[in-house]
Amino acid sequence: MSAPRSTTPWPLVALFTAGYLAPYLLPTTVGRLDSGLPLSATQAGAVGSALLLSSAAAGFLLASRVDRVGPRLLARIGLVLAVLGYGGAALTHTVPAVIAGVLAGGFGSGTATAVAATGIAAQPDPHRTTTFGLLGVSALAGAVYLTVPHLGPGHGQPLAAIALTALAVWPLTARLPASTAPRRTRHQPKSPLPHLRAGLLLALTLPCWSLAQNSLWGVSGRIGLDQAHLTEATVGAVFAIALGAGLLGVIGAGALGPRLGRALPIGAGTALIAACIALSASATDLTTFATGEIAWNTLYPIVLSYVIGLAASLDPRGRWAVLVGSASSLGTAAGPLAGSLLSAQAGFAAMGVVLAAGLLLIAVPMTAVAMGKGRRSLPVVEIPVEAPTYDKATAA
Repeated sequence: MSAPRSTTPWPLVALFTAGYLAPYLLPTTVGRLDSGLPLSATQAGAVGSALLLSSAAAGFLLASRVDRVGPRLLARIGLVLAVLGYGGAALTHTVPAVIAGVLAGGFGSGTATAVAATGIAAQPDPHRTTTFGLLGVSALAGAVYLTVPHLGPGHGQPLAAIALTALAVWPLTARLPASTAPRRTRHQPKSPLPHLRAGLLLALTLPCWSLAQNSLWGVSGRIGLDQAHLTEATVGAVFAIALGAGLLGVIGAGALGPRLGRALPIGAGTALIAACIALSASATDLTTFATGEIAWNTLYPIVLSYVIGLAASLDPRGRWAVLVGSASSLGTAAGPLAGSLLSAQAGFAAMGVVLAAGLLLIAVPMTAVAMGKGRRSLPVVEIPVEAPTYDKATAA
């Protein structure tokens, strides 16, 4: 008889989906803020960056407090903030009120993500649960990209979709524990961070790596609409397909495992991502735009999984993994504003060249760190191929 199959913690999967939906919808959110409100493209990008920064701030503040406050209460607080923040921003056309709502909603998204991540880490098979969450948010984001263009103009539709998702997840919080018991006491001796030089180098380069990715993602909608002269429905369809391609990347990372080592996937993968960014940013037609976006979304999670594994290999207690992940979130938050500023000053094509050149430079020290740790075992994120019938990830 085979061993009983572990139960999937669907409340955590749903909470993960609600928390990650806002970053996945960033291109259409920023594009509609630009077109639906008296905001310039740069100002709309700044609002997108503020949303992500607020979400990252929640993660920094709450990641170590989930056990103390209680997952159920904290998840409900996050979902309430998301419903009221994004919902209020969707219903008003006053720019200060929209910004305030986006900030509150972003903090709610980050709170939900913190609870989900903490709960998933305690699961017997966290990679399987994470995969289900990535599948859920990708499928939902793809559906939104296909639907929103048919709902008319205005800035509110993508924000309303995030708010409604948070509202739909609320009933599932009843299945989360009110508190985490028993209280754990740890008497681990303090020890300095190992591999200090390599860890610092990775922590300093990864924010730039994440910034480049989200600089493109934050303005991808405008590239498709303004430079490639596509309709919003066509751009949404490209994004939906790209999110599906990201799923293939997630599965591919698990299938490759340690066969290629670390240095080759990180170095060569980052170089290929740089080429995809330059291609997508220079797109003037559907073929070029779709090729760049889909290829980039396929490669991104593969490289990211090896970067996460590299950070984990630097310290068995996971401290470098936490620090590198937190540093990466700062680059993610700055991406939309950086992309808007670069494209406003130099144009989309030049922005792509700058981002691609930056990625090629960053690939050198990242690859050096990976080569330096090549003799250590490779803890890549092994993603099981088994999944429910149904999409990305970015991201995270």
